[in-house]
Amino acid sequence: MRYIIILIVAVIFISGFLIYQGIYLPVDSNSEEMIVFSVKKGEGAKEIALNLKNQGLIRYSSFFRAYVLVCDQADKLKAGEYGLSFSMNIPEIADKLTSKDRIKRMITIIEGWNLKDIEKYLKEQGINMEENLTPDLEGYLSPDTYEISPGDGINEIIKIMLDNFEKKITPELKEEIQSQEKTISQIIILASLIEKEVRTTEDKKIVSGILWKRIKVDMPLQVDATITYLTGKKSTEILKEELEINSPYNTYKYKGLPPGPICNPGLNSILAAIYPQESEYWFYLSTPAGETIFSKTLKEHNEAKTKYL
Repeated sequence: MRYIIILIVAVIFISGFLIYQGIYLPVDSNSEEMIVFSVKKGEGAKEIALNLKNQGLIRYSSFFRAYVLVCDQADKLKAGEYGLSFSMNIPEIADKLTSKDRIKRMITIIEGWNLKDIEKYLKEQGINMEENLTPDLEGYLSPDTYEISPGDGINEIIKIMLDNFEKKITPELKEEIQSQEKTISQIIILASLIEKEVRTTEDKKIVSGILWKRIKVDMPLQVDATITYLTGKKSTEILKEELEINSPYNTYKYKGLPPGPICNPGLNSILAAIYPQESEYWFYLSTPAGETIFSKTLKEHNEAKTKYL
C-alpha cells in the first residue's frame, strides 16, 4: 500500500511538473530570436496550437489548447501576423495572440487612382481580395497612407478608407456643400475630374470655377479625362472617334456631370470643388509638361492648342 501511495504521489508530481513545464516554461528562455507567426482567418485554437508546435514555439499543442479554453481565450484569438519568441511561455503567447499587437504593414493609395488601379495595387501587395471593388466605391476610397495588419482582407481595408473619407469631409464642409445646394456626390464627381485634369492647388480652384460655370450655362464640360476613363488608355491623346463614344461619362457628348466619379480624388481636389475660384476663363488645357493654360475665348483656346499641343 505504501508503495502504491508513493507511486501515485510520484505520478502526480511528475504530471504536475510536465504541465508546469509545458505551460509556464518557455522552449528556450535564453533565446533572443523573434519569428513571424501567422494566424489565418478561420483558424481556431486547434490549428493555431498545432502551428505553434510545428514552429517549435511550444512543446505540446494540447497544453496550449487547454490553457486558452480554461482562460476563456480560445474565441479571442485574432487573425494576423505576430512577432513571437522561443523565450515566451504559453500564457505570454496566448496574451499576444488575443491582443492588437500585430505586425503592421503600410499601403499607400495614390490620389487619382481609380478602382482598377487600387485593385491591381492591393493584389500586388498580397492583400486577400475575397471580392472585387464595387462601382459605388469609386471616389470614396480616400487616397492616403494606411497602416494595416497582414491578416486584413479587402473588406477591412475598405472600411478603413471609407472611415478616413468621412473624417476628411468634416461637418463644416458638409454644411458648406449644403449651403451651395449641392450634394456630396456632385462634389466628389467634380473633384475626380479636377484630380485627373490639373496638378497644382491654384489651377484646381480655377478649373473648378470653369466647370461649375459651364454646368450653370448648360455647356458641355468637355473633360478629356472622362474619355480616357472610358477607353482605359494611359495616353492623354484623344482620338476624334473616341469623342463619339456613347456613354453618359462622355462629357463631350452629354452635358452636366457624369453619373459617377472617374477616380478617387485627394482632399485638395475636393476642397477646390467646394471652393471654386471665379475667373474670366472658360477654357483650359494642360501642356505635356503639366502646365495649365487658361483662355477666355474659344479662339484663344484653339490658338493655345496649336501652340502647346
